[in-house]
Amino acid sequence: MTVLTSDARPVEAEAARRRSIAVISHPDAGKSTLTEALALHAHAIDEAGAVHGKGNRAGVVSDWLEMEQKRGISITSAALQFAYGDVVINLLDTPGHADFSEDTYRVLTAVDAAVMLLDSAKGLEPQTLKLFEVCRRRGVPVITFVNKWDRPGREALELCDELEERINLRPTPLSWPIGEAGRFLGLLDRASGEVRTYKRAPGGASIAEEKLLTPQAAADTLGDDHTEAVESVQLLDELDRESFLAGTTTPLLFGAALANIGVKQLLDAVVELAPAPGARPDVDGGARDVDQSFSGFVFKMQAGMDPNHRDHVAFIRVCSGRFERGMVVTHERTGRPFATKYALSVFGRERQTVEDAYPGDVVGLVNASTLAVGDTVFDAAGPHVRFPPMPVFAPEHFAAARSADPGRSKQFRKGISQLEQEGVVQVLVSEARGDGNPILGAVGPLQFEVATFRMEHEFSAPIRTEQLGLSLAREAAPEHIDTIAAYPGVEVVRRGDGTPLVLLRDVWHARAFERAHPDVPLIPLVASAV
Repeated sequence: MTVLTSDARPVEAEAARRRSIAVISHPDAGKSTLTEALALHAHAIDEAGAVHGKGNRAGVVSDWLEMEQKRGISITSAALQFAYGDVVINLLDTPGHADFSEDTYRVLTAVDAAVMLLDSAKGLEPQTLKLFEVCRRRGVPVITFVNKWDRPGREALELCDELEERINLRPTPLSWPIGEAGRFLGLLDRASGEVRTYKRAPGGASIAEEKLLTPQAAADTLGDDHTEAVESVQLLDELDRESFLAGTTTPLLFGAALANIGVKQLLDAVVELAPAPGARPDVDGGARDVDQSFSGFVFKMQAGMDPNHRDHVAFIRVCSGRFERGMVVTHERTGRPFATKYALSVFGRERQTVEDAYPGDVVGLVNASTLAVGDTVFDAAGPHVRFPPMPVFAPEHFAAARSADPGRSKQFRKGISQLEQEGVVQVLVSEARGDGNPILGAVGPLQFEVATFRMEHEFSAPIRTEQLGLSLAREAAPEHIDTIAAYPGVEVVRRGDGTPLVLLRDVWHARAFERAHPDVPLIPLVASAV
């Protein structure tokens, strides 16, 4: 869906009406469902779908990869852009599964706020905790939405206590449920005291029918349940936007995404509270103001969005200035000019040509084969800029890969190279094995499944993988490589940037080596730019 803008508006005005947000949570908390519900309430789609589809309903628009639709999980981030009133929302749905954390972490570099989704029955889960810590370190403010209140779950005040006790984030409710989880009678608006009751649409395919009650009418109709809700919400602090932006409080809302309940209130909160794009720090310690000439960075590469074409798309977060289709930009890493003739506005898998874009927007550049995740691009006529690199995480799983058909070695090499460029897996090469038998490194084993699937279906180069009994990667100085390579059970490889890495079985294996060679340091890998 292309969002039209006016040439008469200056860049600062266009940036001010942008909101760029990510939806983060543990797997199965309902991220993709909430993404669709938000698009539905903004009238960007006519009917919500479900991952596996029911009747004539389509699949979730943000889960467009075949593997996602078959397994019912998000394994890659998806970008959606739509208008809500006069505000343009750039919404990034992210994978919840821990095996795809790297993709989510990269997305968090491209947004200005996040919606943290909690399952009403489970509260804060391990992956949610990890993602929240990334938000905190990056200074990304968080709005919290407690989902699935139409199902049995925990008490609302208990969930609030957990937020404060476990992550030191003080909840400031904007809405409050009437009735316990599983007996959802309505939502209390804290500011006005009004109550919305809901009648769920069949299958949750459309917006739930709602009825607005005055405080007195709600008290008369809902009785003790209303009284309890009013008394409970008064125990908690009221909204303070400054502390929200500082990351010490979180606006809190309740609802049920599958039933499309409470979603409009969340949209309104995003518009009113989430910050608009601002000055972006560069590697030199300065900041790129939104009204400077065009600049942006690649936070994601994705292939296979269009099964009829073997293209791949570079997703760029616009940081400053106005992007115009066809403009010539400079690829900062190579210093070479890059034409932007094929520029897209994306809506899940759907794409339309975009003529211009502004700070906060996400632009897809087609067939940008020279670009890679983390690259900076800027207006060729403007000043040089380079934004901080993307985080690279230490892999914990390793598998040796080889082509299942030796006659397709060319396709094998091309596919492996593209998967590395997109950040699907890390590709490590050892002199002993050669580049025809690379080692794939991953944060989680499901990444190998994705790589195997895509190698066969996109590149017609089926691969065989052999899981290695290694789980630890360390960096080493080049002068120590021969000593390290002679140690039993160690595999020495080189990363794509030329950095030598040492792969070991586990931490005890590493400690045994360090005792045997105290003068040869093994340096832990640390994620950069997080």
